[in-house]
Amino acid sequence: MMTQVIVLNGGSSSGKSGIVRCLQSVLPGPWLAFGADTFVGALPAALQASDAGIEFAADGTVSVGEEFRALEAAWIEGVAAMARAGARIVVDEIFLGGADSQRRWQKALGGLPVLWVGVRCDGEIAAAREIARGDRVAGMAAAQAEVVHRDMVYDVEIDTAHTESMECARIIAAHVE
Repeated sequence: MMTQVIVLNGGSSSGKSGIVRCLQSVLPGPWLAFGADTFVGALPAALQASDAGIEFAADGTVSVGEEFRALEAAWIEGVAAMARAGARIVVDEIFLGGADSQRRWQKALGGLPVLWVGVRCDGEIAAAREIARGDRVAGMAAAQAEVVHRDMVYDVEIDTAHTESMECARIIAAHVE
């Protein structure tokens, strides 16, 4: 079966978004890109800084509430529905819940051919990227660098600390059927 969905999981500022853009240029045919930033950006402002939605603490930790989880579940099902309708999709995610987060996606994507990709980056390097970006809460990259990979199962892992986005995309593309 041809790969229908590629799920990239990595901490903030690990390089996922750059890899996604490169994947879209090296993979045959069109691939849609969706990610955590897409979902969070679609939330109403009231849920972008609340106990029920998503909160970014001053130290970079992220917490989510019940309304966030309910909307996230609907969003994941929507992405899966697009894939079932024939769209090929790259998902740029941050599995804050580690293996529990992966299981939510696995349930929704059940029956679809999925390539699971771990995007690793040294916390210090990701933190430096975070500062350069200027659009993240300081500390988020370091806090997420390892926790997002806890108990995860991947088909392929890449390390962006010393590998450019295009090379990472080519490594991933070599695993796409």
